[in-house]
Amino acid sequence: MLITHDTRCALDTVVDLVNTVPEDDAAPDGLPDVAALQEFVGTHEISDVGVLSELDLSAVRTVRGRFAAVFAAPEARTAAGLINDLVAAAGTTPRLTDHDGYDWHIHYFAPGASVADHLAADCGMALAFFVVAGEQERLRRCEAPDCRRAFVDLSRNRSRRYCDSRTCGNRLHVAAYRARRKEAAG
Repeated sequence: MLITHDTRCALDTVVDLVNTVPEDDAAPDGLPDVAALQEFVGTHEISDVGVLSELDLSAVRTVRGRFAAVFAAPEARTAAGLINDLVAAAGTTPRLTDHDGYDWHIHYFAPGASVADHLAADCGMALAFFVVAGEQERLRRCEAPDCRRAFVDLSRNRSRRYCDSRTCGNRLHVAAYRARRKEAAG
């Protein structure tokens, strides 16, 4: 599957956005305030969003929840419906652009769109490409029992199981090794 630079950036953005959702009621929100949203926007180089407000924060949290539902969708038809709703509500307006040192690419948000509509349009279209390509199962959650972070499995054989093999994957492999050694010892 060919993934362009802008699609890859949108995928990284949507994964990071979904992973700001609190794991449970006791966990802190990864987007607690407008300053955190501004930092998120800066980190992901989201352009043309203007001055952010509490309304933007609320709208982005709503979009974030809808993206989380896409990652939880049991099959492509459900994911497609969720993505269609997101993209339609954003007032998607595809346009070619070259900015900030990047060659021609497509933005799906209308000029002057809110940050929530920007995210819904660009990230929604990035996820749509996976559904269209029959690759919706690549939109996953970490299989570690104490981690449910979202990720996009870009491995050749669709075998990635953990959000980060150096943390979650390694921790589970070490635990399994120790359990086998303990069982062998008696």
